[in-house]
Amino acid sequence: MNRLVVILAALLVLAAAVALEMIATGYVVYLVNLLLVTIVLSLGLHIVIGESGQFSLAHAAFYGIGIYTTAMATSAGWPFVLALLVGSVASAAVGLVIGLLALRMRDIYLALSTFAFGEAMQWVFMNWESVTGGPNGYNIRPMHVFGLEIISDRMAFPLVAALAVLVLCVTLVIHHSGFGRALRAVRESEIAASAVGINVRAMKLAAFTVSALLAGAAGGMFTTFSTFIHPDSLGFSATILVLTVVVVGGIGSVWGGVGGAVVFGLLNELLRQMPQYQEMIYGAILMGFMMFAPHGLFAALRRSR
Repeated sequence: MNRLVVILAALLVLAAAVALEMIATGYVVYLVNLLLVTIVLSLGLHIVIGESGQFSLAHAAFYGIGIYTTAMATSAGWPFVLALLVGSVASAAVGLVIGLLALRMRDIYLALSTFAFGEAMQWVFMNWESVTGGPNGYNIRPMHVFGLEIISDRMAFPLVAALAVLVLCVTLVIHHSGFGRALRAVRESEIAASAVGINVRAMKLAAFTVSALLAGAAGGMFTTFSTFIHPDSLGFSATILVLTVVVVGGIGSVWGGVGGAVVFGLLNELLRQMPQYQEMIYGAILMGFMMFAPHGLFAALRRSR
């Protein structure tokens, strides 16, 4: 069944690619690329929150590390595949460090500590002008993939779509593997998980590391079709957006994260013209679902049928 789902997803992506090449405008292709990046971001947060139950608010920081590292590696003349790998590993390394620091924390204390780290990283992005460009932002050079220069959203789409499908397949494998079951055991009860021989410490570290790795990969994907990044887009509002996607889609549901990313990616684009209300609207939606539909929108739709 899982193989069938993956095959259908691949065919859907192929059909979408053909359709986009034939009929879509440049803006639509850009929006689809952005939605695919949001899906990968949500899958990364799903690993640490949905699978292991560790409440992290540092996802935008890992995303930013992936963007800047990949962009700087490309500027140094590295091919995109290697730059993407370096950006993802850099984010994973920082995630491992944060995981080590967070091992003794739980619930609100873990959320506050990761929130503080996220805010600190945005300060770094904003003030390390010699590296990130600071408040002036950072101009991202075109990527080179197997000798081909990516200079448009349309050219970037097949690469972004392939990476998104790869991350989705990896996430599904994790979810259905023994590793995924061990993560969920830790989420349900650390004491019970430890009693049956699961290394709780290792599972937590792995969750933070894999989550940060996927966030870094999403950052690398972003550099394929965007020519500019500003620290303001990597603040707390970005973390709230991804957190809302995961909660509203359904905590613990891989496909809920994908569906939530599509819904809120489109909503975010609709609200782009009134940024002063975005955080208020997302906060209200997040509170409403946590109170009245804690299993998420897609679980609620399944129950209503």
